[in-house]
Amino acid sequence: MTAEIISVGTELLLGNVANTDARDISERLSELGINVYYHTVVGDNPERLTKAVEIAKDRADVIITTGGLGPTCDDLTKQVLAQAFGLRLYFDEKIAEVIRGYFEKSLHAVKMTENNLQQAYLPEGCTVFNNDWGTAPGCAFKAAGKHVLMLPGPPRECNAMFNACAEPYLRALSDDMIASHSIRVFGRGESSVEQKLRDIMNELTNPTLAPYAKEGEVLLRVTAKAKTAKEAEAMMEPVVNKVKAIIGDFVYGVDVGSLEETVFSLMCEKGLKLAVAESCTGGLFSKRVTDIPGASSMFLGGMTVYSTESKTKLPGVERALIEKEGAVSRAVAVAMAAGIREFLGADIGIGITGFAGPGGGNGLGAGSVFTALCDSGGSFVRELHLGSGRNRVRTMAVNHGLDMLRRRLTGLSTDFRPDM
Repeated sequence: MTAEIISVGTELLLGNVANTDARDISERLSELGINVYYHTVVGDNPERLTKAVEIAKDRADVIITTGGLGPTCDDLTKQVLAQAFGLRLYFDEKIAEVIRGYFEKSLHAVKMTENNLQQAYLPEGCTVFNNDWGTAPGCAFKAAGKHVLMLPGPPRECNAMFNACAEPYLRALSDDMIASHSIRVFGRGESSVEQKLRDIMNELTNPTLAPYAKEGEVLLRVTAKAKTAKEAEAMMEPVVNKVKAIIGDFVYGVDVGSLEETVFSLMCEKGLKLAVAESCTGGLFSKRVTDIPGASSMFLGGMTVYSTESKTKLPGVERALIEKEGAVSRAVAVAMAAGIREFLGADIGIGITGFAGPGGGNGLGAGSVFTALCDSGGSFVRELHLGSGRNRVRTMAVNHGLDMLRRRLTGLSTDFRPDM
């Protein structure tokens, strides 16, 4: 099946809100084996939305809309979609009661205005998607040979409703089981990975193998369609193993969420404690680790030592060392890692210092970063030249710190020459 996502909202066109719904839904649809060929963004205008729907009817099997299901006068998605497919809207009293109950229980300090009941009007014959995360229900129907799904716009509601309601609806459209595995790669860019796997990707039809460039890493998805999950797994296993053999230890996990989650699991498994001293990353390393529930079981804490003066407050980072080597240097990164490890009593310390840009210093250009790891076995450093873009430099510096940890914890060399 092919799908088109129509995102409704003038705020999207103005750039006031990022259209993360389309991104997230596309990713989930690919896991279901549904090809997304088009994204369309339309403002809160019934004429233009009608035209977009008519175009989508001619080129997609599944139309998914986000937004325009709320209580205001410009929330017209249901009205336009119903009219486009020749359906009438009916008032669903059960949904109306749910909306009233939501205001009474969850928004008891807010008086419900009557326009909120506009959300209780739904296309006749539709499957209702209850909204346990807000007030606007979603729905799905089949008409004119097309499946139409309507989801709310707020990302929290949209993602939750897709998982709970839309995904089961879409899975039921096929007798086949669609399964996938995600292979995570760090240290090799998308073009490098694609070149190594191109022949395999071109040969495969079922299962399939596709690369996706993520922020600072690459994701490879293996997807298979079969009658049972067991059959799909048997089809995917040799492909996953072949990819791991070709890409080698740049693969940091299969079906894992992120580098930090991989490190978290390894640290907990070994019963080790971590501490970090970071400069140019401004606390990003600590943030990403503590975003994980239960991070306190392995993460003792961190310091953002952004200035030269603050670095000298750490044990082991002497002013004379900074004056001799420079605040951004191999020696200072090691001293930061060793100092924070000693200060907080951790098993492993990480130190990150660099120039996030746009300028550099001490003969080093923007994007020059030193990432160090210190444990009972010694100290290890990566000298990185990450180019321009403050956010990218910071993200990649943290990724390298996490990758050093991952490699150290799994007995791999922490030193390698990445191509990204």
